[in-house]
Amino acid sequence: MKLSTYLGDKPFWSDTARLALPIATQSMLTSSFALIDTLMVSRLGDLALSSVGMAGQWTWFMMLIIFGVSSGMSVFAAQYRGVKDHAAMRRVLGLSLLIVTAVSAAFLLCGLLSPETILRFFNKEPAVIESGSAYLRIACFSYPAVAYTVILSTFLRTIERPKVPMYVSLLTTVLNALLNYTLIFGHFGLPAMGVRGAATATCISSWTGPVLLLAVSLAQHNHMVRHPRDLVSFTRWEAAAFIKRAFPVVLNETVWALGTLALQAIYSNMGYAHYAAVSIVKTFLELSFAFIVGLGNACVIMVGKSVGAGRIEQCLRDAKRFSTLVPLGAALIGLLLIVLRDPLLTVFTFGDNISDVTLQTARFITLFCALEMPLRNIPYIQIVGIYRSGGDTFYGMVCDVGTLWLIAVPVAFLAANVWHLPFVWVFALAYLTEDIPKAVLCLQRFVSKKWLRPVTPEGKAALSQWNREHRKKKTPATEEVV
Repeated sequence: MKLSTYLGDKPFWSDTARLALPIATQSMLTSSFALIDTLMVSRLGDLALSSVGMAGQWTWFMMLIIFGVSSGMSVFAAQYRGVKDHAAMRRVLGLSLLIVTAVSAAFLLCGLLSPETILRFFNKEPAVIESGSAYLRIACFSYPAVAYTVILSTFLRTIERPKVPMYVSLLTTVLNALLNYTLIFGHFGLPAMGVRGAATATCISSWTGPVLLLAVSLAQHNHMVRHPRDLVSFTRWEAAAFIKRAFPVVLNETVWALGTLALQAIYSNMGYAHYAAVSIVKTFLELSFAFIVGLGNACVIMVGKSVGAGRIEQCLRDAKRFSTLVPLGAALIGLLLIVLRDPLLTVFTFGDNISDVTLQTARFITLFCALEMPLRNIPYIQIVGIYRSGGDTFYGMVCDVGTLWLIAVPVAFLAANVWHLPFVWVFALAYLTEDIPKAVLCLQRFVSKKWLRPVTPEGKAALSQWNREHRKKKTPATEEVV
């Protein structure tokens, strides 16, 4: 078997690098945005860091729902891109923008009107709730901006303009750092605002994102911007088809996020010093995950275009390559994280505001997550990169939601509240009981090829022909009529 079958050839790597590197850079910058917040807020102590981290879980919950909508959009946009139907792509963009406007507005109102209720889900300590509520009441005004940035960035990547969101992320990250420095600690004649300053900096820099993305798109005259009515000219059939494909993704991300929030509640109620450690390590993991995000998005675009255009053999070949490269890349990133974990954690020790319990817990979590990273990314590339680009949005939802709610959450609850295991064991059990069964189920689905579900007429016709030609083989892909 040729090595290129699993690792790719020159044309594959040329396309992958052109798409993945700008996307990975943007993801790294976005993670740096959160890292800067965490670093600066950590100077205020464990309590401030923990409370902002808990408030950030509400933002993260919304982000996953928005990501679900953007993933549903990418199923259509990538396949329409394969047949060069740019008008249909804009209609899908418009429908996605309408949905995320409603979602972000709902989260904004909840964060503004009832932040204490949200924070009590994670922790009952009055000081933590007071600090987190002060942050959330301001930060919630960034939600529509964050939603628009995600959707517009995803669309620009789909039309193979990934450098635009990358440069915009660079500018917003720098602006966020400057505003955090100024507003949290009080520089340049302004008062020190503490956690409120961090929230204000997040709002201002977040709204800069969609404004710049639209301005650059107008200047470039790219496919995203035409007449505004193009965005709302979708038919009832197109809306129904979009909802049919996108709803399982949105439901997937929403219910999975609720399960993850349940785990966060279990962690936080074992002590805010432990939860502060989770907040620290989360920033490292998101930063190290940037390379994987780049490969995952390149997979969506390349495989999705091939499915939409009816190039079945090419999409299968590229899917196999990404299925190999992502776990290998995750292993290398995990090794690097192990080597650098002490220098990374040292950054948070300046000022002696972080307790020894927090730092020791963070050391273990970093080591464990680094070792487990290849396993965790097997289902990631299958569900997010391959199944969704192929049009199969339902099976990934079953795997994600089932393994988390039926196995990981009950095990973590028992470990913390019945077996009374140490925090690090609770954390490790939650990860392993979710990722091991999910990886097995996802690989079985990949081998079956049942994830091939085109949405374009060209893709459906090609899949029917491919199935007829391979009828005598082990398991033909499933034909589906939308």
